[in-house]
Amino acid sequence: MTVLQGASAQAVTQAAQCLADGGLVALPTETVYGLGARADDDAAVAAIFAAKGRPADHPLIVHVLDAAHAAPFAAAWPESAQRLTAAFWPGPLTVIVPRTPGLAQAAAGGQSTVGLRCPAHPVAQALLAEAARLGVRGVAAPSANRFGRVSPTSAAHVAQEFGDALLILDGGDCEVGIESAIVDCSSEQPTLLRPGQLSRHAIEAVLGQSLQAPGLHAPKASGTLEAHYAPRAKVRLMSAAELQTAFTLVQPLSATGGPVAAVYSRTVFPAADSSAQWPHRRMPDNASDCAHELFAVLRALDDTQAPLLWIERPPDSPEWEGVRDRLQRAAAA
Repeated sequence: MTVLQGASAQAVTQAAQCLADGGLVALPTETVYGLGARADDDAAVAAIFAAKGRPADHPLIVHVLDAAHAAPFAAAWPESAQRLTAAFWPGPLTVIVPRTPGLAQAAAGGQSTVGLRCPAHPVAQALLAEAARLGVRGVAAPSANRFGRVSPTSAAHVAQEFGDALLILDGGDCEVGIESAIVDCSSEQPTLLRPGQLSRHAIEAVLGQSLQAPGLHAPKASGTLEAHYAPRAKVRLMSAAELQTAFTLVQPLSATGGPVAAVYSRTVFPAADSSAQWPHRRMPDNASDCAHELFAVLRALDDTQAPLLWIERPPDSPEWEGVRDRLQRAAAA
């Protein structure tokens, strides 16, 4: 494993050269860390699927420096995509548009559409700019973790996933903490395929129309399987009242670990006595702050070896939609 500091121009150049040569690079974005390969090289992209254990028909998102660099991948650029990218790029939004035939076939999972995103992280921007200078038109990059598991939000998380087999560009902890919102712009009615930190209301305000729910013919998109984002522990979502009751019925855990770990915000946590404690973490009441911490907390509690993870269900309000989505998919695993 080689960990390079993303603040170093030399490190960025080395990582960009690795991409240009058809290699894999773990790169930071503002959402989560991605496992990247040049999107115009199907053999390089195949190495992503192999490393993650990801089905080859489950598409990846292509990361680009800006809208001009996105253009070669798009057979058409619908007005909805124009509006959204003008408002939210660079940022945590992926648009799905018709794909240019013969380009990014493997990254798109064989579909006639492609997901495109311009990340806001300064290290990602520097890497994409240097890679473009070397002839790399875009970087296909799903989250840098084994398929279906908890996404990484630090370079250390990526190293835990892949050990010595990867070049990692360290850009610090990810600011957003959950993956981008994905909007399908390839049909007449824009459709929200995956919520993120960017709210449904903000997207609809720019579009001037309501987002549709995914239908039977919606394209496949990253992170939209029913079971995803899952720790090794079995996740059980509970209301605050259910969690409070459970705390009173189940004995605290031994100091060396036990059957239950807990994530909560509104619940009153039981006091630990001198000989026992629960592995637990209190989460912020603010949705953005909770999203920032979510995957790191799931990973930390997974490290306690607890096979069962109780999580207080987030509020049923618009700003929590992205967090709810990730937890519901984790619980379905």
